[in-house]
Amino acid sequence: MKQPFIGRFAPSPTGPLHAGSLVAALASYLDARWHDGAWLVRIEDIDEGRSVPGAAEGILELLDALGMHADGEIVWQSRRKHLYQAAAERILDNTYPCGCNRREIADSRLGFAPDGAAIYAGTCRHGLPPGREMRSLRVRVPETGLDEISFTDRFAGQVTQHLAHDSGDFLLKRADGFWAYQLAVVVDDAGQGVTDVVRGADLLDSTPRQIYLQHLLGVPTPRYLHVPVVRNDNGEKLSKQTGALAVTAGDESAAVAALVQSARFLDLDLDLAQAPPRSRDDFWQAAIPAWGRLLARRAAAWPTRLAAAAD
Repeated sequence: MKQPFIGRFAPSPTGPLHAGSLVAALASYLDARWHDGAWLVRIEDIDEGRSVPGAAEGILELLDALGMHADGEIVWQSRRKHLYQAAAERILDNTYPCGCNRREIADSRLGFAPDGAAIYAGTCRHGLPPGREMRSLRVRVPETGLDEISFTDRFAGQVTQHLAHDSGDFLLKRADGFWAYQLAVVVDDAGQGVTDVVRGADLLDSTPRQIYLQHLLGVPTPRYLHVPVVRNDNGEKLSKQTGALAVTAGDESAAVAALVQSARFLDLDLDLAQAPPRSRDDFWQAAIPAWGRLLARRAAAWPTRLAAAAD
C-alpha cells in the first residue's frame, strides 16, 4: 500500500514573504503536489519577540493569492508550548540546566557550528557551578565517536555531522524563556505526521541536531530536501535584514510573475519561451510536472543515494 506523503511550509512571521521564502514555499508545494500528497502550513512564531503583528495573516493571504492552498488547518507554534514542554520532559535524562550568559558562551566557545552558532564548551554539563542559577536548558549530545549523524538529502546528497565536534550541547529552551527552534520543529513535524521536509539550504546544517532529537523522542525522521537560498548582489542570504522586498500578488499577472521568478531560480524547465503561463492555472499545470523532471535530474546526479528518496 502506498504510504501517505505529507509536506509542509513553515514560515516565521518576522515580516512579509519575500522572494527567498517564496522559493521554499514553491518547492515544498510542488513536491507535495507531484507526489499526490498533502501540503500543510505552519506558522513558526515560537519566538514571539520577533513576530511582527499582521505578518502571519499577510503570508497566508499571499499564499492563497498565489494559488497555494493548505490541506488542513493552519498550526501556530505559539499555541503549542505545552507540547514542547511535554517533549522536553520525556528526554529529561538527556538534558541539563545551563547557567552561562551569552558573553560567557562566546568567550569560552570551542568554535562555530556550520550554521554560525557558537559551539558550547560544556561548562555546565556536569552540574551548575556554585552560585549559578539555571538560565537555559541544553541537550547533551553523545561523546566523540558516538556522535555521528548521517542522512541523505534529496538535493544535496549525503550529509554527515559529528555533533560533539560540530554543534556541541545545543539549546532546547533559551534564556528568554522561549523554546528553541530545534525542539519545536521536531515536535511539530512528528505531531503533524510530516513525511517530507522541503526548505532552504540555510537549514541544512540544523538537520543533524533535529535528527538526534527525533531519535531521543522516538519519532520518525522525515525525508529532507534543501533547495538553494536566494542571495542578493552582495552574496548575502535574502532576508528582511538584507533588504528583501515583499512579494506582491495584487492581481493575477503579478501572481504569475512572482511564481515564474521563483520557478526560474529553482531551474524548472517550464518552456516559458514557447508557452508563457497567462494564469495561475497555466503555471501550476506546467510547474508540477517540471518539478518531477527536476527531481529526476537530481536523482540521476546521485544514482545510489537519491533513487529511493525521489520515488
